[in-house]
Amino acid sequence: MSPNLRAFAVHADIALGASLPAVQQAPAELHRAMHYAVMGSGKRLRPILVYATGNSFGAPLPRLDAAAVAVEIIHAYSLVHDDLPAMDDDAIRRGRPTCHVEFGEAMAILAGDALQALAFEVLAHDETPGIDSKTRLEMLRVLANACGSQGMAGGQAFDLSAVGQQLTAAELERMHVHKTGALIRASVRLGALAAGCTDPAALDALERYGHCIGLAFQIRDDILDIEGHADQIGKTVGKDAAQSKPTYPAILGLQASKAMLDELTEEALKAIAPLGESAADLHDLARFIAERES
Repeated sequence: MSPNLRAFAVHADIALGASLPAVQQAPAELHRAMHYAVMGSGKRLRPILVYATGNSFGAPLPRLDAAAVAVEIIHAYSLVHDDLPAMDDDAIRRGRPTCHVEFGEAMAILAGDALQALAFEVLAHDETPGIDSKTRLEMLRVLANACGSQGMAGGQAFDLSAVGQQLTAAELERMHVHKTGALIRASVRLGALAAGCTDPAALDALERYGHCIGLAFQIRDDILDIEGHADQIGKTVGKDAAQSKPTYPAILGLQASKAMLDELTEEALKAIAPLGESAADLHDLARFIAERES
């Protein structure tokens, strides 16, 4: 990861810490679970996307903080719920016990619920200058759409129904466009909106970029589930195959999946080429997603 992207991740951690309720505040156990779910060794990909996109249009980082915090909190809530025994039943996340293992299933469910609410509260209550009420309402709509039946929740529903099934490549793409891609695309769009970008051509280019890197992220995840190491990726390796979950390598083969990853990365870079040097961080992030080891 480039120095700029690392700096965005550090900035995101500070903003996240400031947005969460104090662990000493009642109900303390719930707040501890929320902190546990959000703070840690995450890649901060989604807030980095907000910062990299907004920065490419000249927005200062504080103006982007609310959007960056909101998407990462939504991501954290989704992981808490996805890891539950009723969903993916994972015991390890980011190299440590998952939230329900650490705090119990009931408290993990509540932590996820509270985090989802907090994300919208952060975005709605932000009073940073430079974002008018109409834009903020659109940002709330974008985030809500990324969470619901046409976004992550819908993607998880597709995922649950796909276990043990033979999916086509198109059906697998539909699942991941919702489950993983929706929040990634929303992160890019929120960064642009917070920066005041209203150019339809630029927004379309960023939408295409977000679509490509969202799928690339999932394909790389699928590859790491085969070739990765648990101590690097921070979660159980080989679990997709063990649970008979459809993946790109299972459907296309490993080499074809790697070729598709390369094609999507190049397509993402092509989409933002008209933005020129201002999109250098987005360029670096696309490369990072394709080449990451965790």
